[in-house]
Amino acid sequence: MEDKRIRITETVLRDAHQSLAATRMKTEEMIPILEKMDQVGYYSIECWGGATFDASLRFLNEDPWERLRTFRRRMPSTKLQMLLRGQNLLGYRHYADDVVQYFVQRSVANGIDILRIFDAFNDLRNVETAAAAAKKEGAEVQLAMAYTTGEAYTIDYWKSLAADMESIGADSICIKDMAGLLTPAAAGRLIEELSSSVSVPIQLHSHCTSGVAPITYVKGAEAGCRILDTAISPFSMGTSQPATEVIAEVFRGTEFDTGLDRNLLGEIGDYFRPIRDRYIREGLIDPKMLTVDVKTLQWQVPGGMLSNLMSQLKELNAEDRFYDVLAEIPRVRKDLGEPPLVTPSCQIIGTQAVLNVMTKQRYKVMTQEAKAVLHGDYGRVAKPFDPVVQKLAIGEDRPITCRPADLLEPELPSLREKIASYAVQEEDVLTYALFPKEATEFFKYRDARENKIDPEIYDLKNKAYPA
Repeated sequence: MEDKRIRITETVLRDAHQSLAATRMKTEEMIPILEKMDQVGYYSIECWGGATFDASLRFLNEDPWERLRTFRRRMPSTKLQMLLRGQNLLGYRHYADDVVQYFVQRSVANGIDILRIFDAFNDLRNVETAAAAAKKEGAEVQLAMAYTTGEAYTIDYWKSLAADMESIGADSICIKDMAGLLTPAAAGRLIEELSSSVSVPIQLHSHCTSGVAPITYVKGAEAGCRILDTAISPFSMGTSQPATEVIAEVFRGTEFDTGLDRNLLGEIGDYFRPIRDRYIREGLIDPKMLTVDVKTLQWQVPGGMLSNLMSQLKELNAEDRFYDVLAEIPRVRKDLGEPPLVTPSCQIIGTQAVLNVMTKQRYKVMTQEAKAVLHGDYGRVAKPFDPVVQKLAIGEDRPITCRPADLLEPELPSLREKIASYAVQEEDVLTYALFPKEATEFFKYRDARENKIDPEIYDLKNKAYPA
């Protein structure tokens, strides 16, 4: 008899607070509840990657690697999962293959069990190196399709993409619906079609930005999806995921029963509720992030992007232009080949939309990142670029057509030289590779505070874990 039980990936330690609070939750705020989370029966806990690496350095003065090791020590019984942007890793450009391979190796060595790997343009050339490296390390490889809508995104497009993912070694496939665009009817059809065309499990990740995600999850389960991403209730809904407790109750007593411990979920919810309330009082969570707007189905803007846009506009003292920027985003997206709005494409398109609105002249000012997209530096898009906008961006230059990373020389040797005076652990070279400026400032802060890695956990002399 087919096992239809739904397994749950909990997102409160990563995507939930990234989507609602611009990734500002501190490790010390998480630590007291980790042992309880380890006992619930989650399929996995998404706790690392995405924007958490950047935010740890930039805003929290924390070592993201030490955060991961803390999670591993305190949650030994649950699979730890991360989000990796393929050749972009956790940064905002393509990195050489040697950096990608080493980053994956150290991520697994420090505690990651499952790598959810995606490319913002669904260009699988940009995920192959990371997927192969994860396989080599014995980790589970979950390849994610960045879900969006548009002329190019037919059922046949998604089926072909899923088949290609399976062929390059995906252990599972995630439908990454970062903006809550997947409606219940569309989910039912898509998951049925994917389940019939690939043999690996299908996982569904969505956001409540448009309000449809909880119903979409039910239809997804009925159609054959077996793993769902949810967030404990205080950090759920709005621009985050459906609530863990609600989804568990919806399926309780049915063939889809998650088996999660109701009492423990209640304790975890009670723990995070005052943290959420404090974030609201302190302005870390804007009330707009907790609401539903069905126009999201038109804007296609993911939750994390919404919170970051609001932060940008606050800094410019231009919060009143929020809806003007949202209206401009689909136009910029179309000009740039209609890619899915997910990191880094959502930041690139969102920032360009802000510039277009604030300067009152479209593309009068163009970011280097937008120019790079139009030059082909990020990979292939589903639709052609607007030729006028592309000409504005690159002039007479010829856009590239190869895998962008093929043009990159190995980076690790020169990076090691640059950080020799600061490094206290092997992972420091990777931190510097991704965010040189922020890493350097953090290394200085760490030295000044004597914030060294605990020698009981990490042998500084031999740069290895104790036996």
